[in-house]
Amino acid sequence: MAGCGWARAVRGLLLDVSGVLYDSGADGGVPIAGSAEAVRRIKASGLKLQLCTNETQATRENFVRKLRAMGFDVSEAEVTAPAPAACRLLRERGLRPHLLVHHDLVPEFAEIDKTNPNCVVLGDAAENFTYANLNEAFRLLIGMEKPVLISLGKGRYYKETDGLKLDVGAYMKALEYACDIQAEVVGKPAKSFFESALAELGIPPEQAIMIGDDIVNDVGGAQQCGMRALQVRTGKYRPSDENHPEVKPDAYVKNLAEAVDIILQQL
Repeated sequence: MAGCGWARAVRGLLLDVSGVLYDSGADGGVPIAGSAEAVRRIKASGLKLQLCTNETQATRENFVRKLRAMGFDVSEAEVTAPAPAACRLLRERGLRPHLLVHHDLVPEFAEIDKTNPNCVVLGDAAENFTYANLNEAFRLLIGMEKPVLISLGKGRYYKETDGLKLDVGAYMKALEYACDIQAEVVGKPAKSFFESALAELGIPPEQAIMIGDDIVNDVGGAQQCGMRALQVRTGKYRPSDENHPEVKPDAYVKNLAEAVDIILQQL
């Protein structure tokens, strides 16, 4: 197929979830047409698959349960998410977090010492992003000799069934500005996060393709790791993404189903 050289010599796929597999929403979300079948076809082809998500509104267990209820054949081992990575970081560095995260994510941190916090962990807290909660996080950080802010991703916004929603990055930037610090990002587009997903796949970056709806966090982040990356025209995709001054996907595709069609034809 002409113009599809990007689809050759592939052994594994990394998929974003929200905006690629489904559009999230208060009702749990709605699968994007053809996406569940596309995942089945990926697995049947023998290609390796890893979901690479910045999802921080649910534990990985509950997140996978929701995806399976929508018809996606996935397991916890096939999901690379920020919260487990953050827990590893906290343990390695002896950090005790004050959590400003969604209440459904709190169980992921059940075994982490949270007494006398010496850092703040920020996730997509949704309705928990009140002035009082943000100000409490600010006061903790500004009172630390060496403030540590860990952000579970840095997305600007995402799409739900009723429209676009502010993501964790907007609140991260507010705390950075107020405290004159720079957050440590655990999640996309951090290089270490993509490297962790590739390690789960067991393949080098040049043999993997990332498929996402976020021009910066999905496409740009993956390309910085040496992967090819596609942007789907679903989820939060906007036509202006195609004029991004710095990030150019290896290709644009209508949706995940079209991407999988092209990739499987090149096997």
